[in-house]
Amino acid sequence: MKVKFSVLPLLALVMMVLLITPQAQAKEEASAPTITLDKTSLANGGEITVSGQAPAGAQVYVEFYSADKKVRANRFDGKKDPKTGKIPYKFYLTHEMPAFYKILVPKEMAPELDKAKAEGKKWKYSEVLKKIGADAAYSAPAKIKIDSYQATIMASIIGSRGDLLEAMDEKANKSESMKLVKGRFGKVDKLLGANVETQPDGAYTAKIKVPEGQAPGKYSVTVTAVTERIKEGDKETVKKVKSEAATFNNTVSFPTMYLDSAGTSINLLWPFLLCLVISIFGVLMGAGGGFILNPILVTLFPLPHTIVAGTVMPTVLFSQGSGIYNYSKIKFINWKLGIGIGCAMLVGGFIGPKLTEMITLDQFKFLFGWVLLVLAGLMYWQTTPGYIEKNKKEQAILKEFKKRAEAEAATKGN
Repeated sequence: MKVKFSVLPLLALVMMVLLITPQAQAKEEASAPTITLDKTSLANGGEITVSGQAPAGAQVYVEFYSADKKVRANRFDGKKDPKTGKIPYKFYLTHEMPAFYKILVPKEMAPELDKAKAEGKKWKYSEVLKKIGADAAYSAPAKIKIDSYQATIMASIIGSRGDLLEAMDEKANKSESMKLVKGRFGKVDKLLGANVETQPDGAYTAKIKVPEGQAPGKYSVTVTAVTERIKEGDKETVKKVKSEAATFNNTVSFPTMYLDSAGTSINLLWPFLLCLVISIFGVLMGAGGGFILNPILVTLFPLPHTIVAGTVMPTVLFSQGSGIYNYSKIKFINWKLGIGIGCAMLVGGFIGPKLTEMITLDQFKFLFGWVLLVLAGLMYWQTTPGYIEKNKKEQAILKEFKKRAEAEAATKGN
């Protein structure tokens, strides 16, 4: 009987532990971070303080992005694979990239971000995310739909995207989305910031900064708290809890306007004045001014090179139309030559836009820079005394045209 009485309390104690432990674990796992914003709206950018309570001892990451505005992002993989030695020739495209995206990390991670900045254009977004633990918070872009195409060398030359491939699995889609994010936003500071301050009891604060010129509309903010990291060989298991999303709005007003295809907002006054000056000089040199406007817009404004190239094409029609009218009045147009070379431009106009989406901004600037240098060299050569001497006949013809134009103008005036 003594054995019986001593065993029963022990069994009861074991049963209580077994019943209480799962409940305690469930309670711990359910304690998601709280989140509070000190503002709910911004006017063309600004700063918002986010604060709340996370589990004690957890690493806190803040992810925020434009929830309303989506933009296009693409990448052409034309680099040789170091493992296989082959060039993939794959083109990746999405129309669901958030127009603005950023992750804030603990302030003690700042040295790692500084190292990434020091690498310049060679920094890798996925590697930095893993080093600072922010891959646990990377969420919104991982869910975007990405189309992949298998291209060939010939297809690339004529600007074709190639054959549409099957949809990627979740892991591959997430990996490719990181490359697209890096390609879209480029710099470390645009994608990551180290200003999250966490107290021993889990209370945290962070500063959300939305620069001027970003997309208007609703922005979503979520907080991820990493409570434990378990490493087993090369694998790492991350235990985390995530808050409910909080939101705020960003507004812009005229003359600042949001450009949907570019995913950014700009003050239209400055491009207007710039284009006015460029069109005057462009028509003076027998062009619409696009070859000058294009690199200047890419350099001075936060616009993708693909959008600049596409936008400049129709806008140049205005200066070209008025230029054609005035040049035809003074009989400076050779229509046979114009129509002849115009046919070649029709073909080039088909291939050019396709090639534009397959090159990066740096490649675009490099190619455009060399074109401008060659043109500048040719124009300078044509002003040298030796060239002018050989083309006296051309000068005489131009003078004759000028005399005729002046005489015709004088006759009409009388």
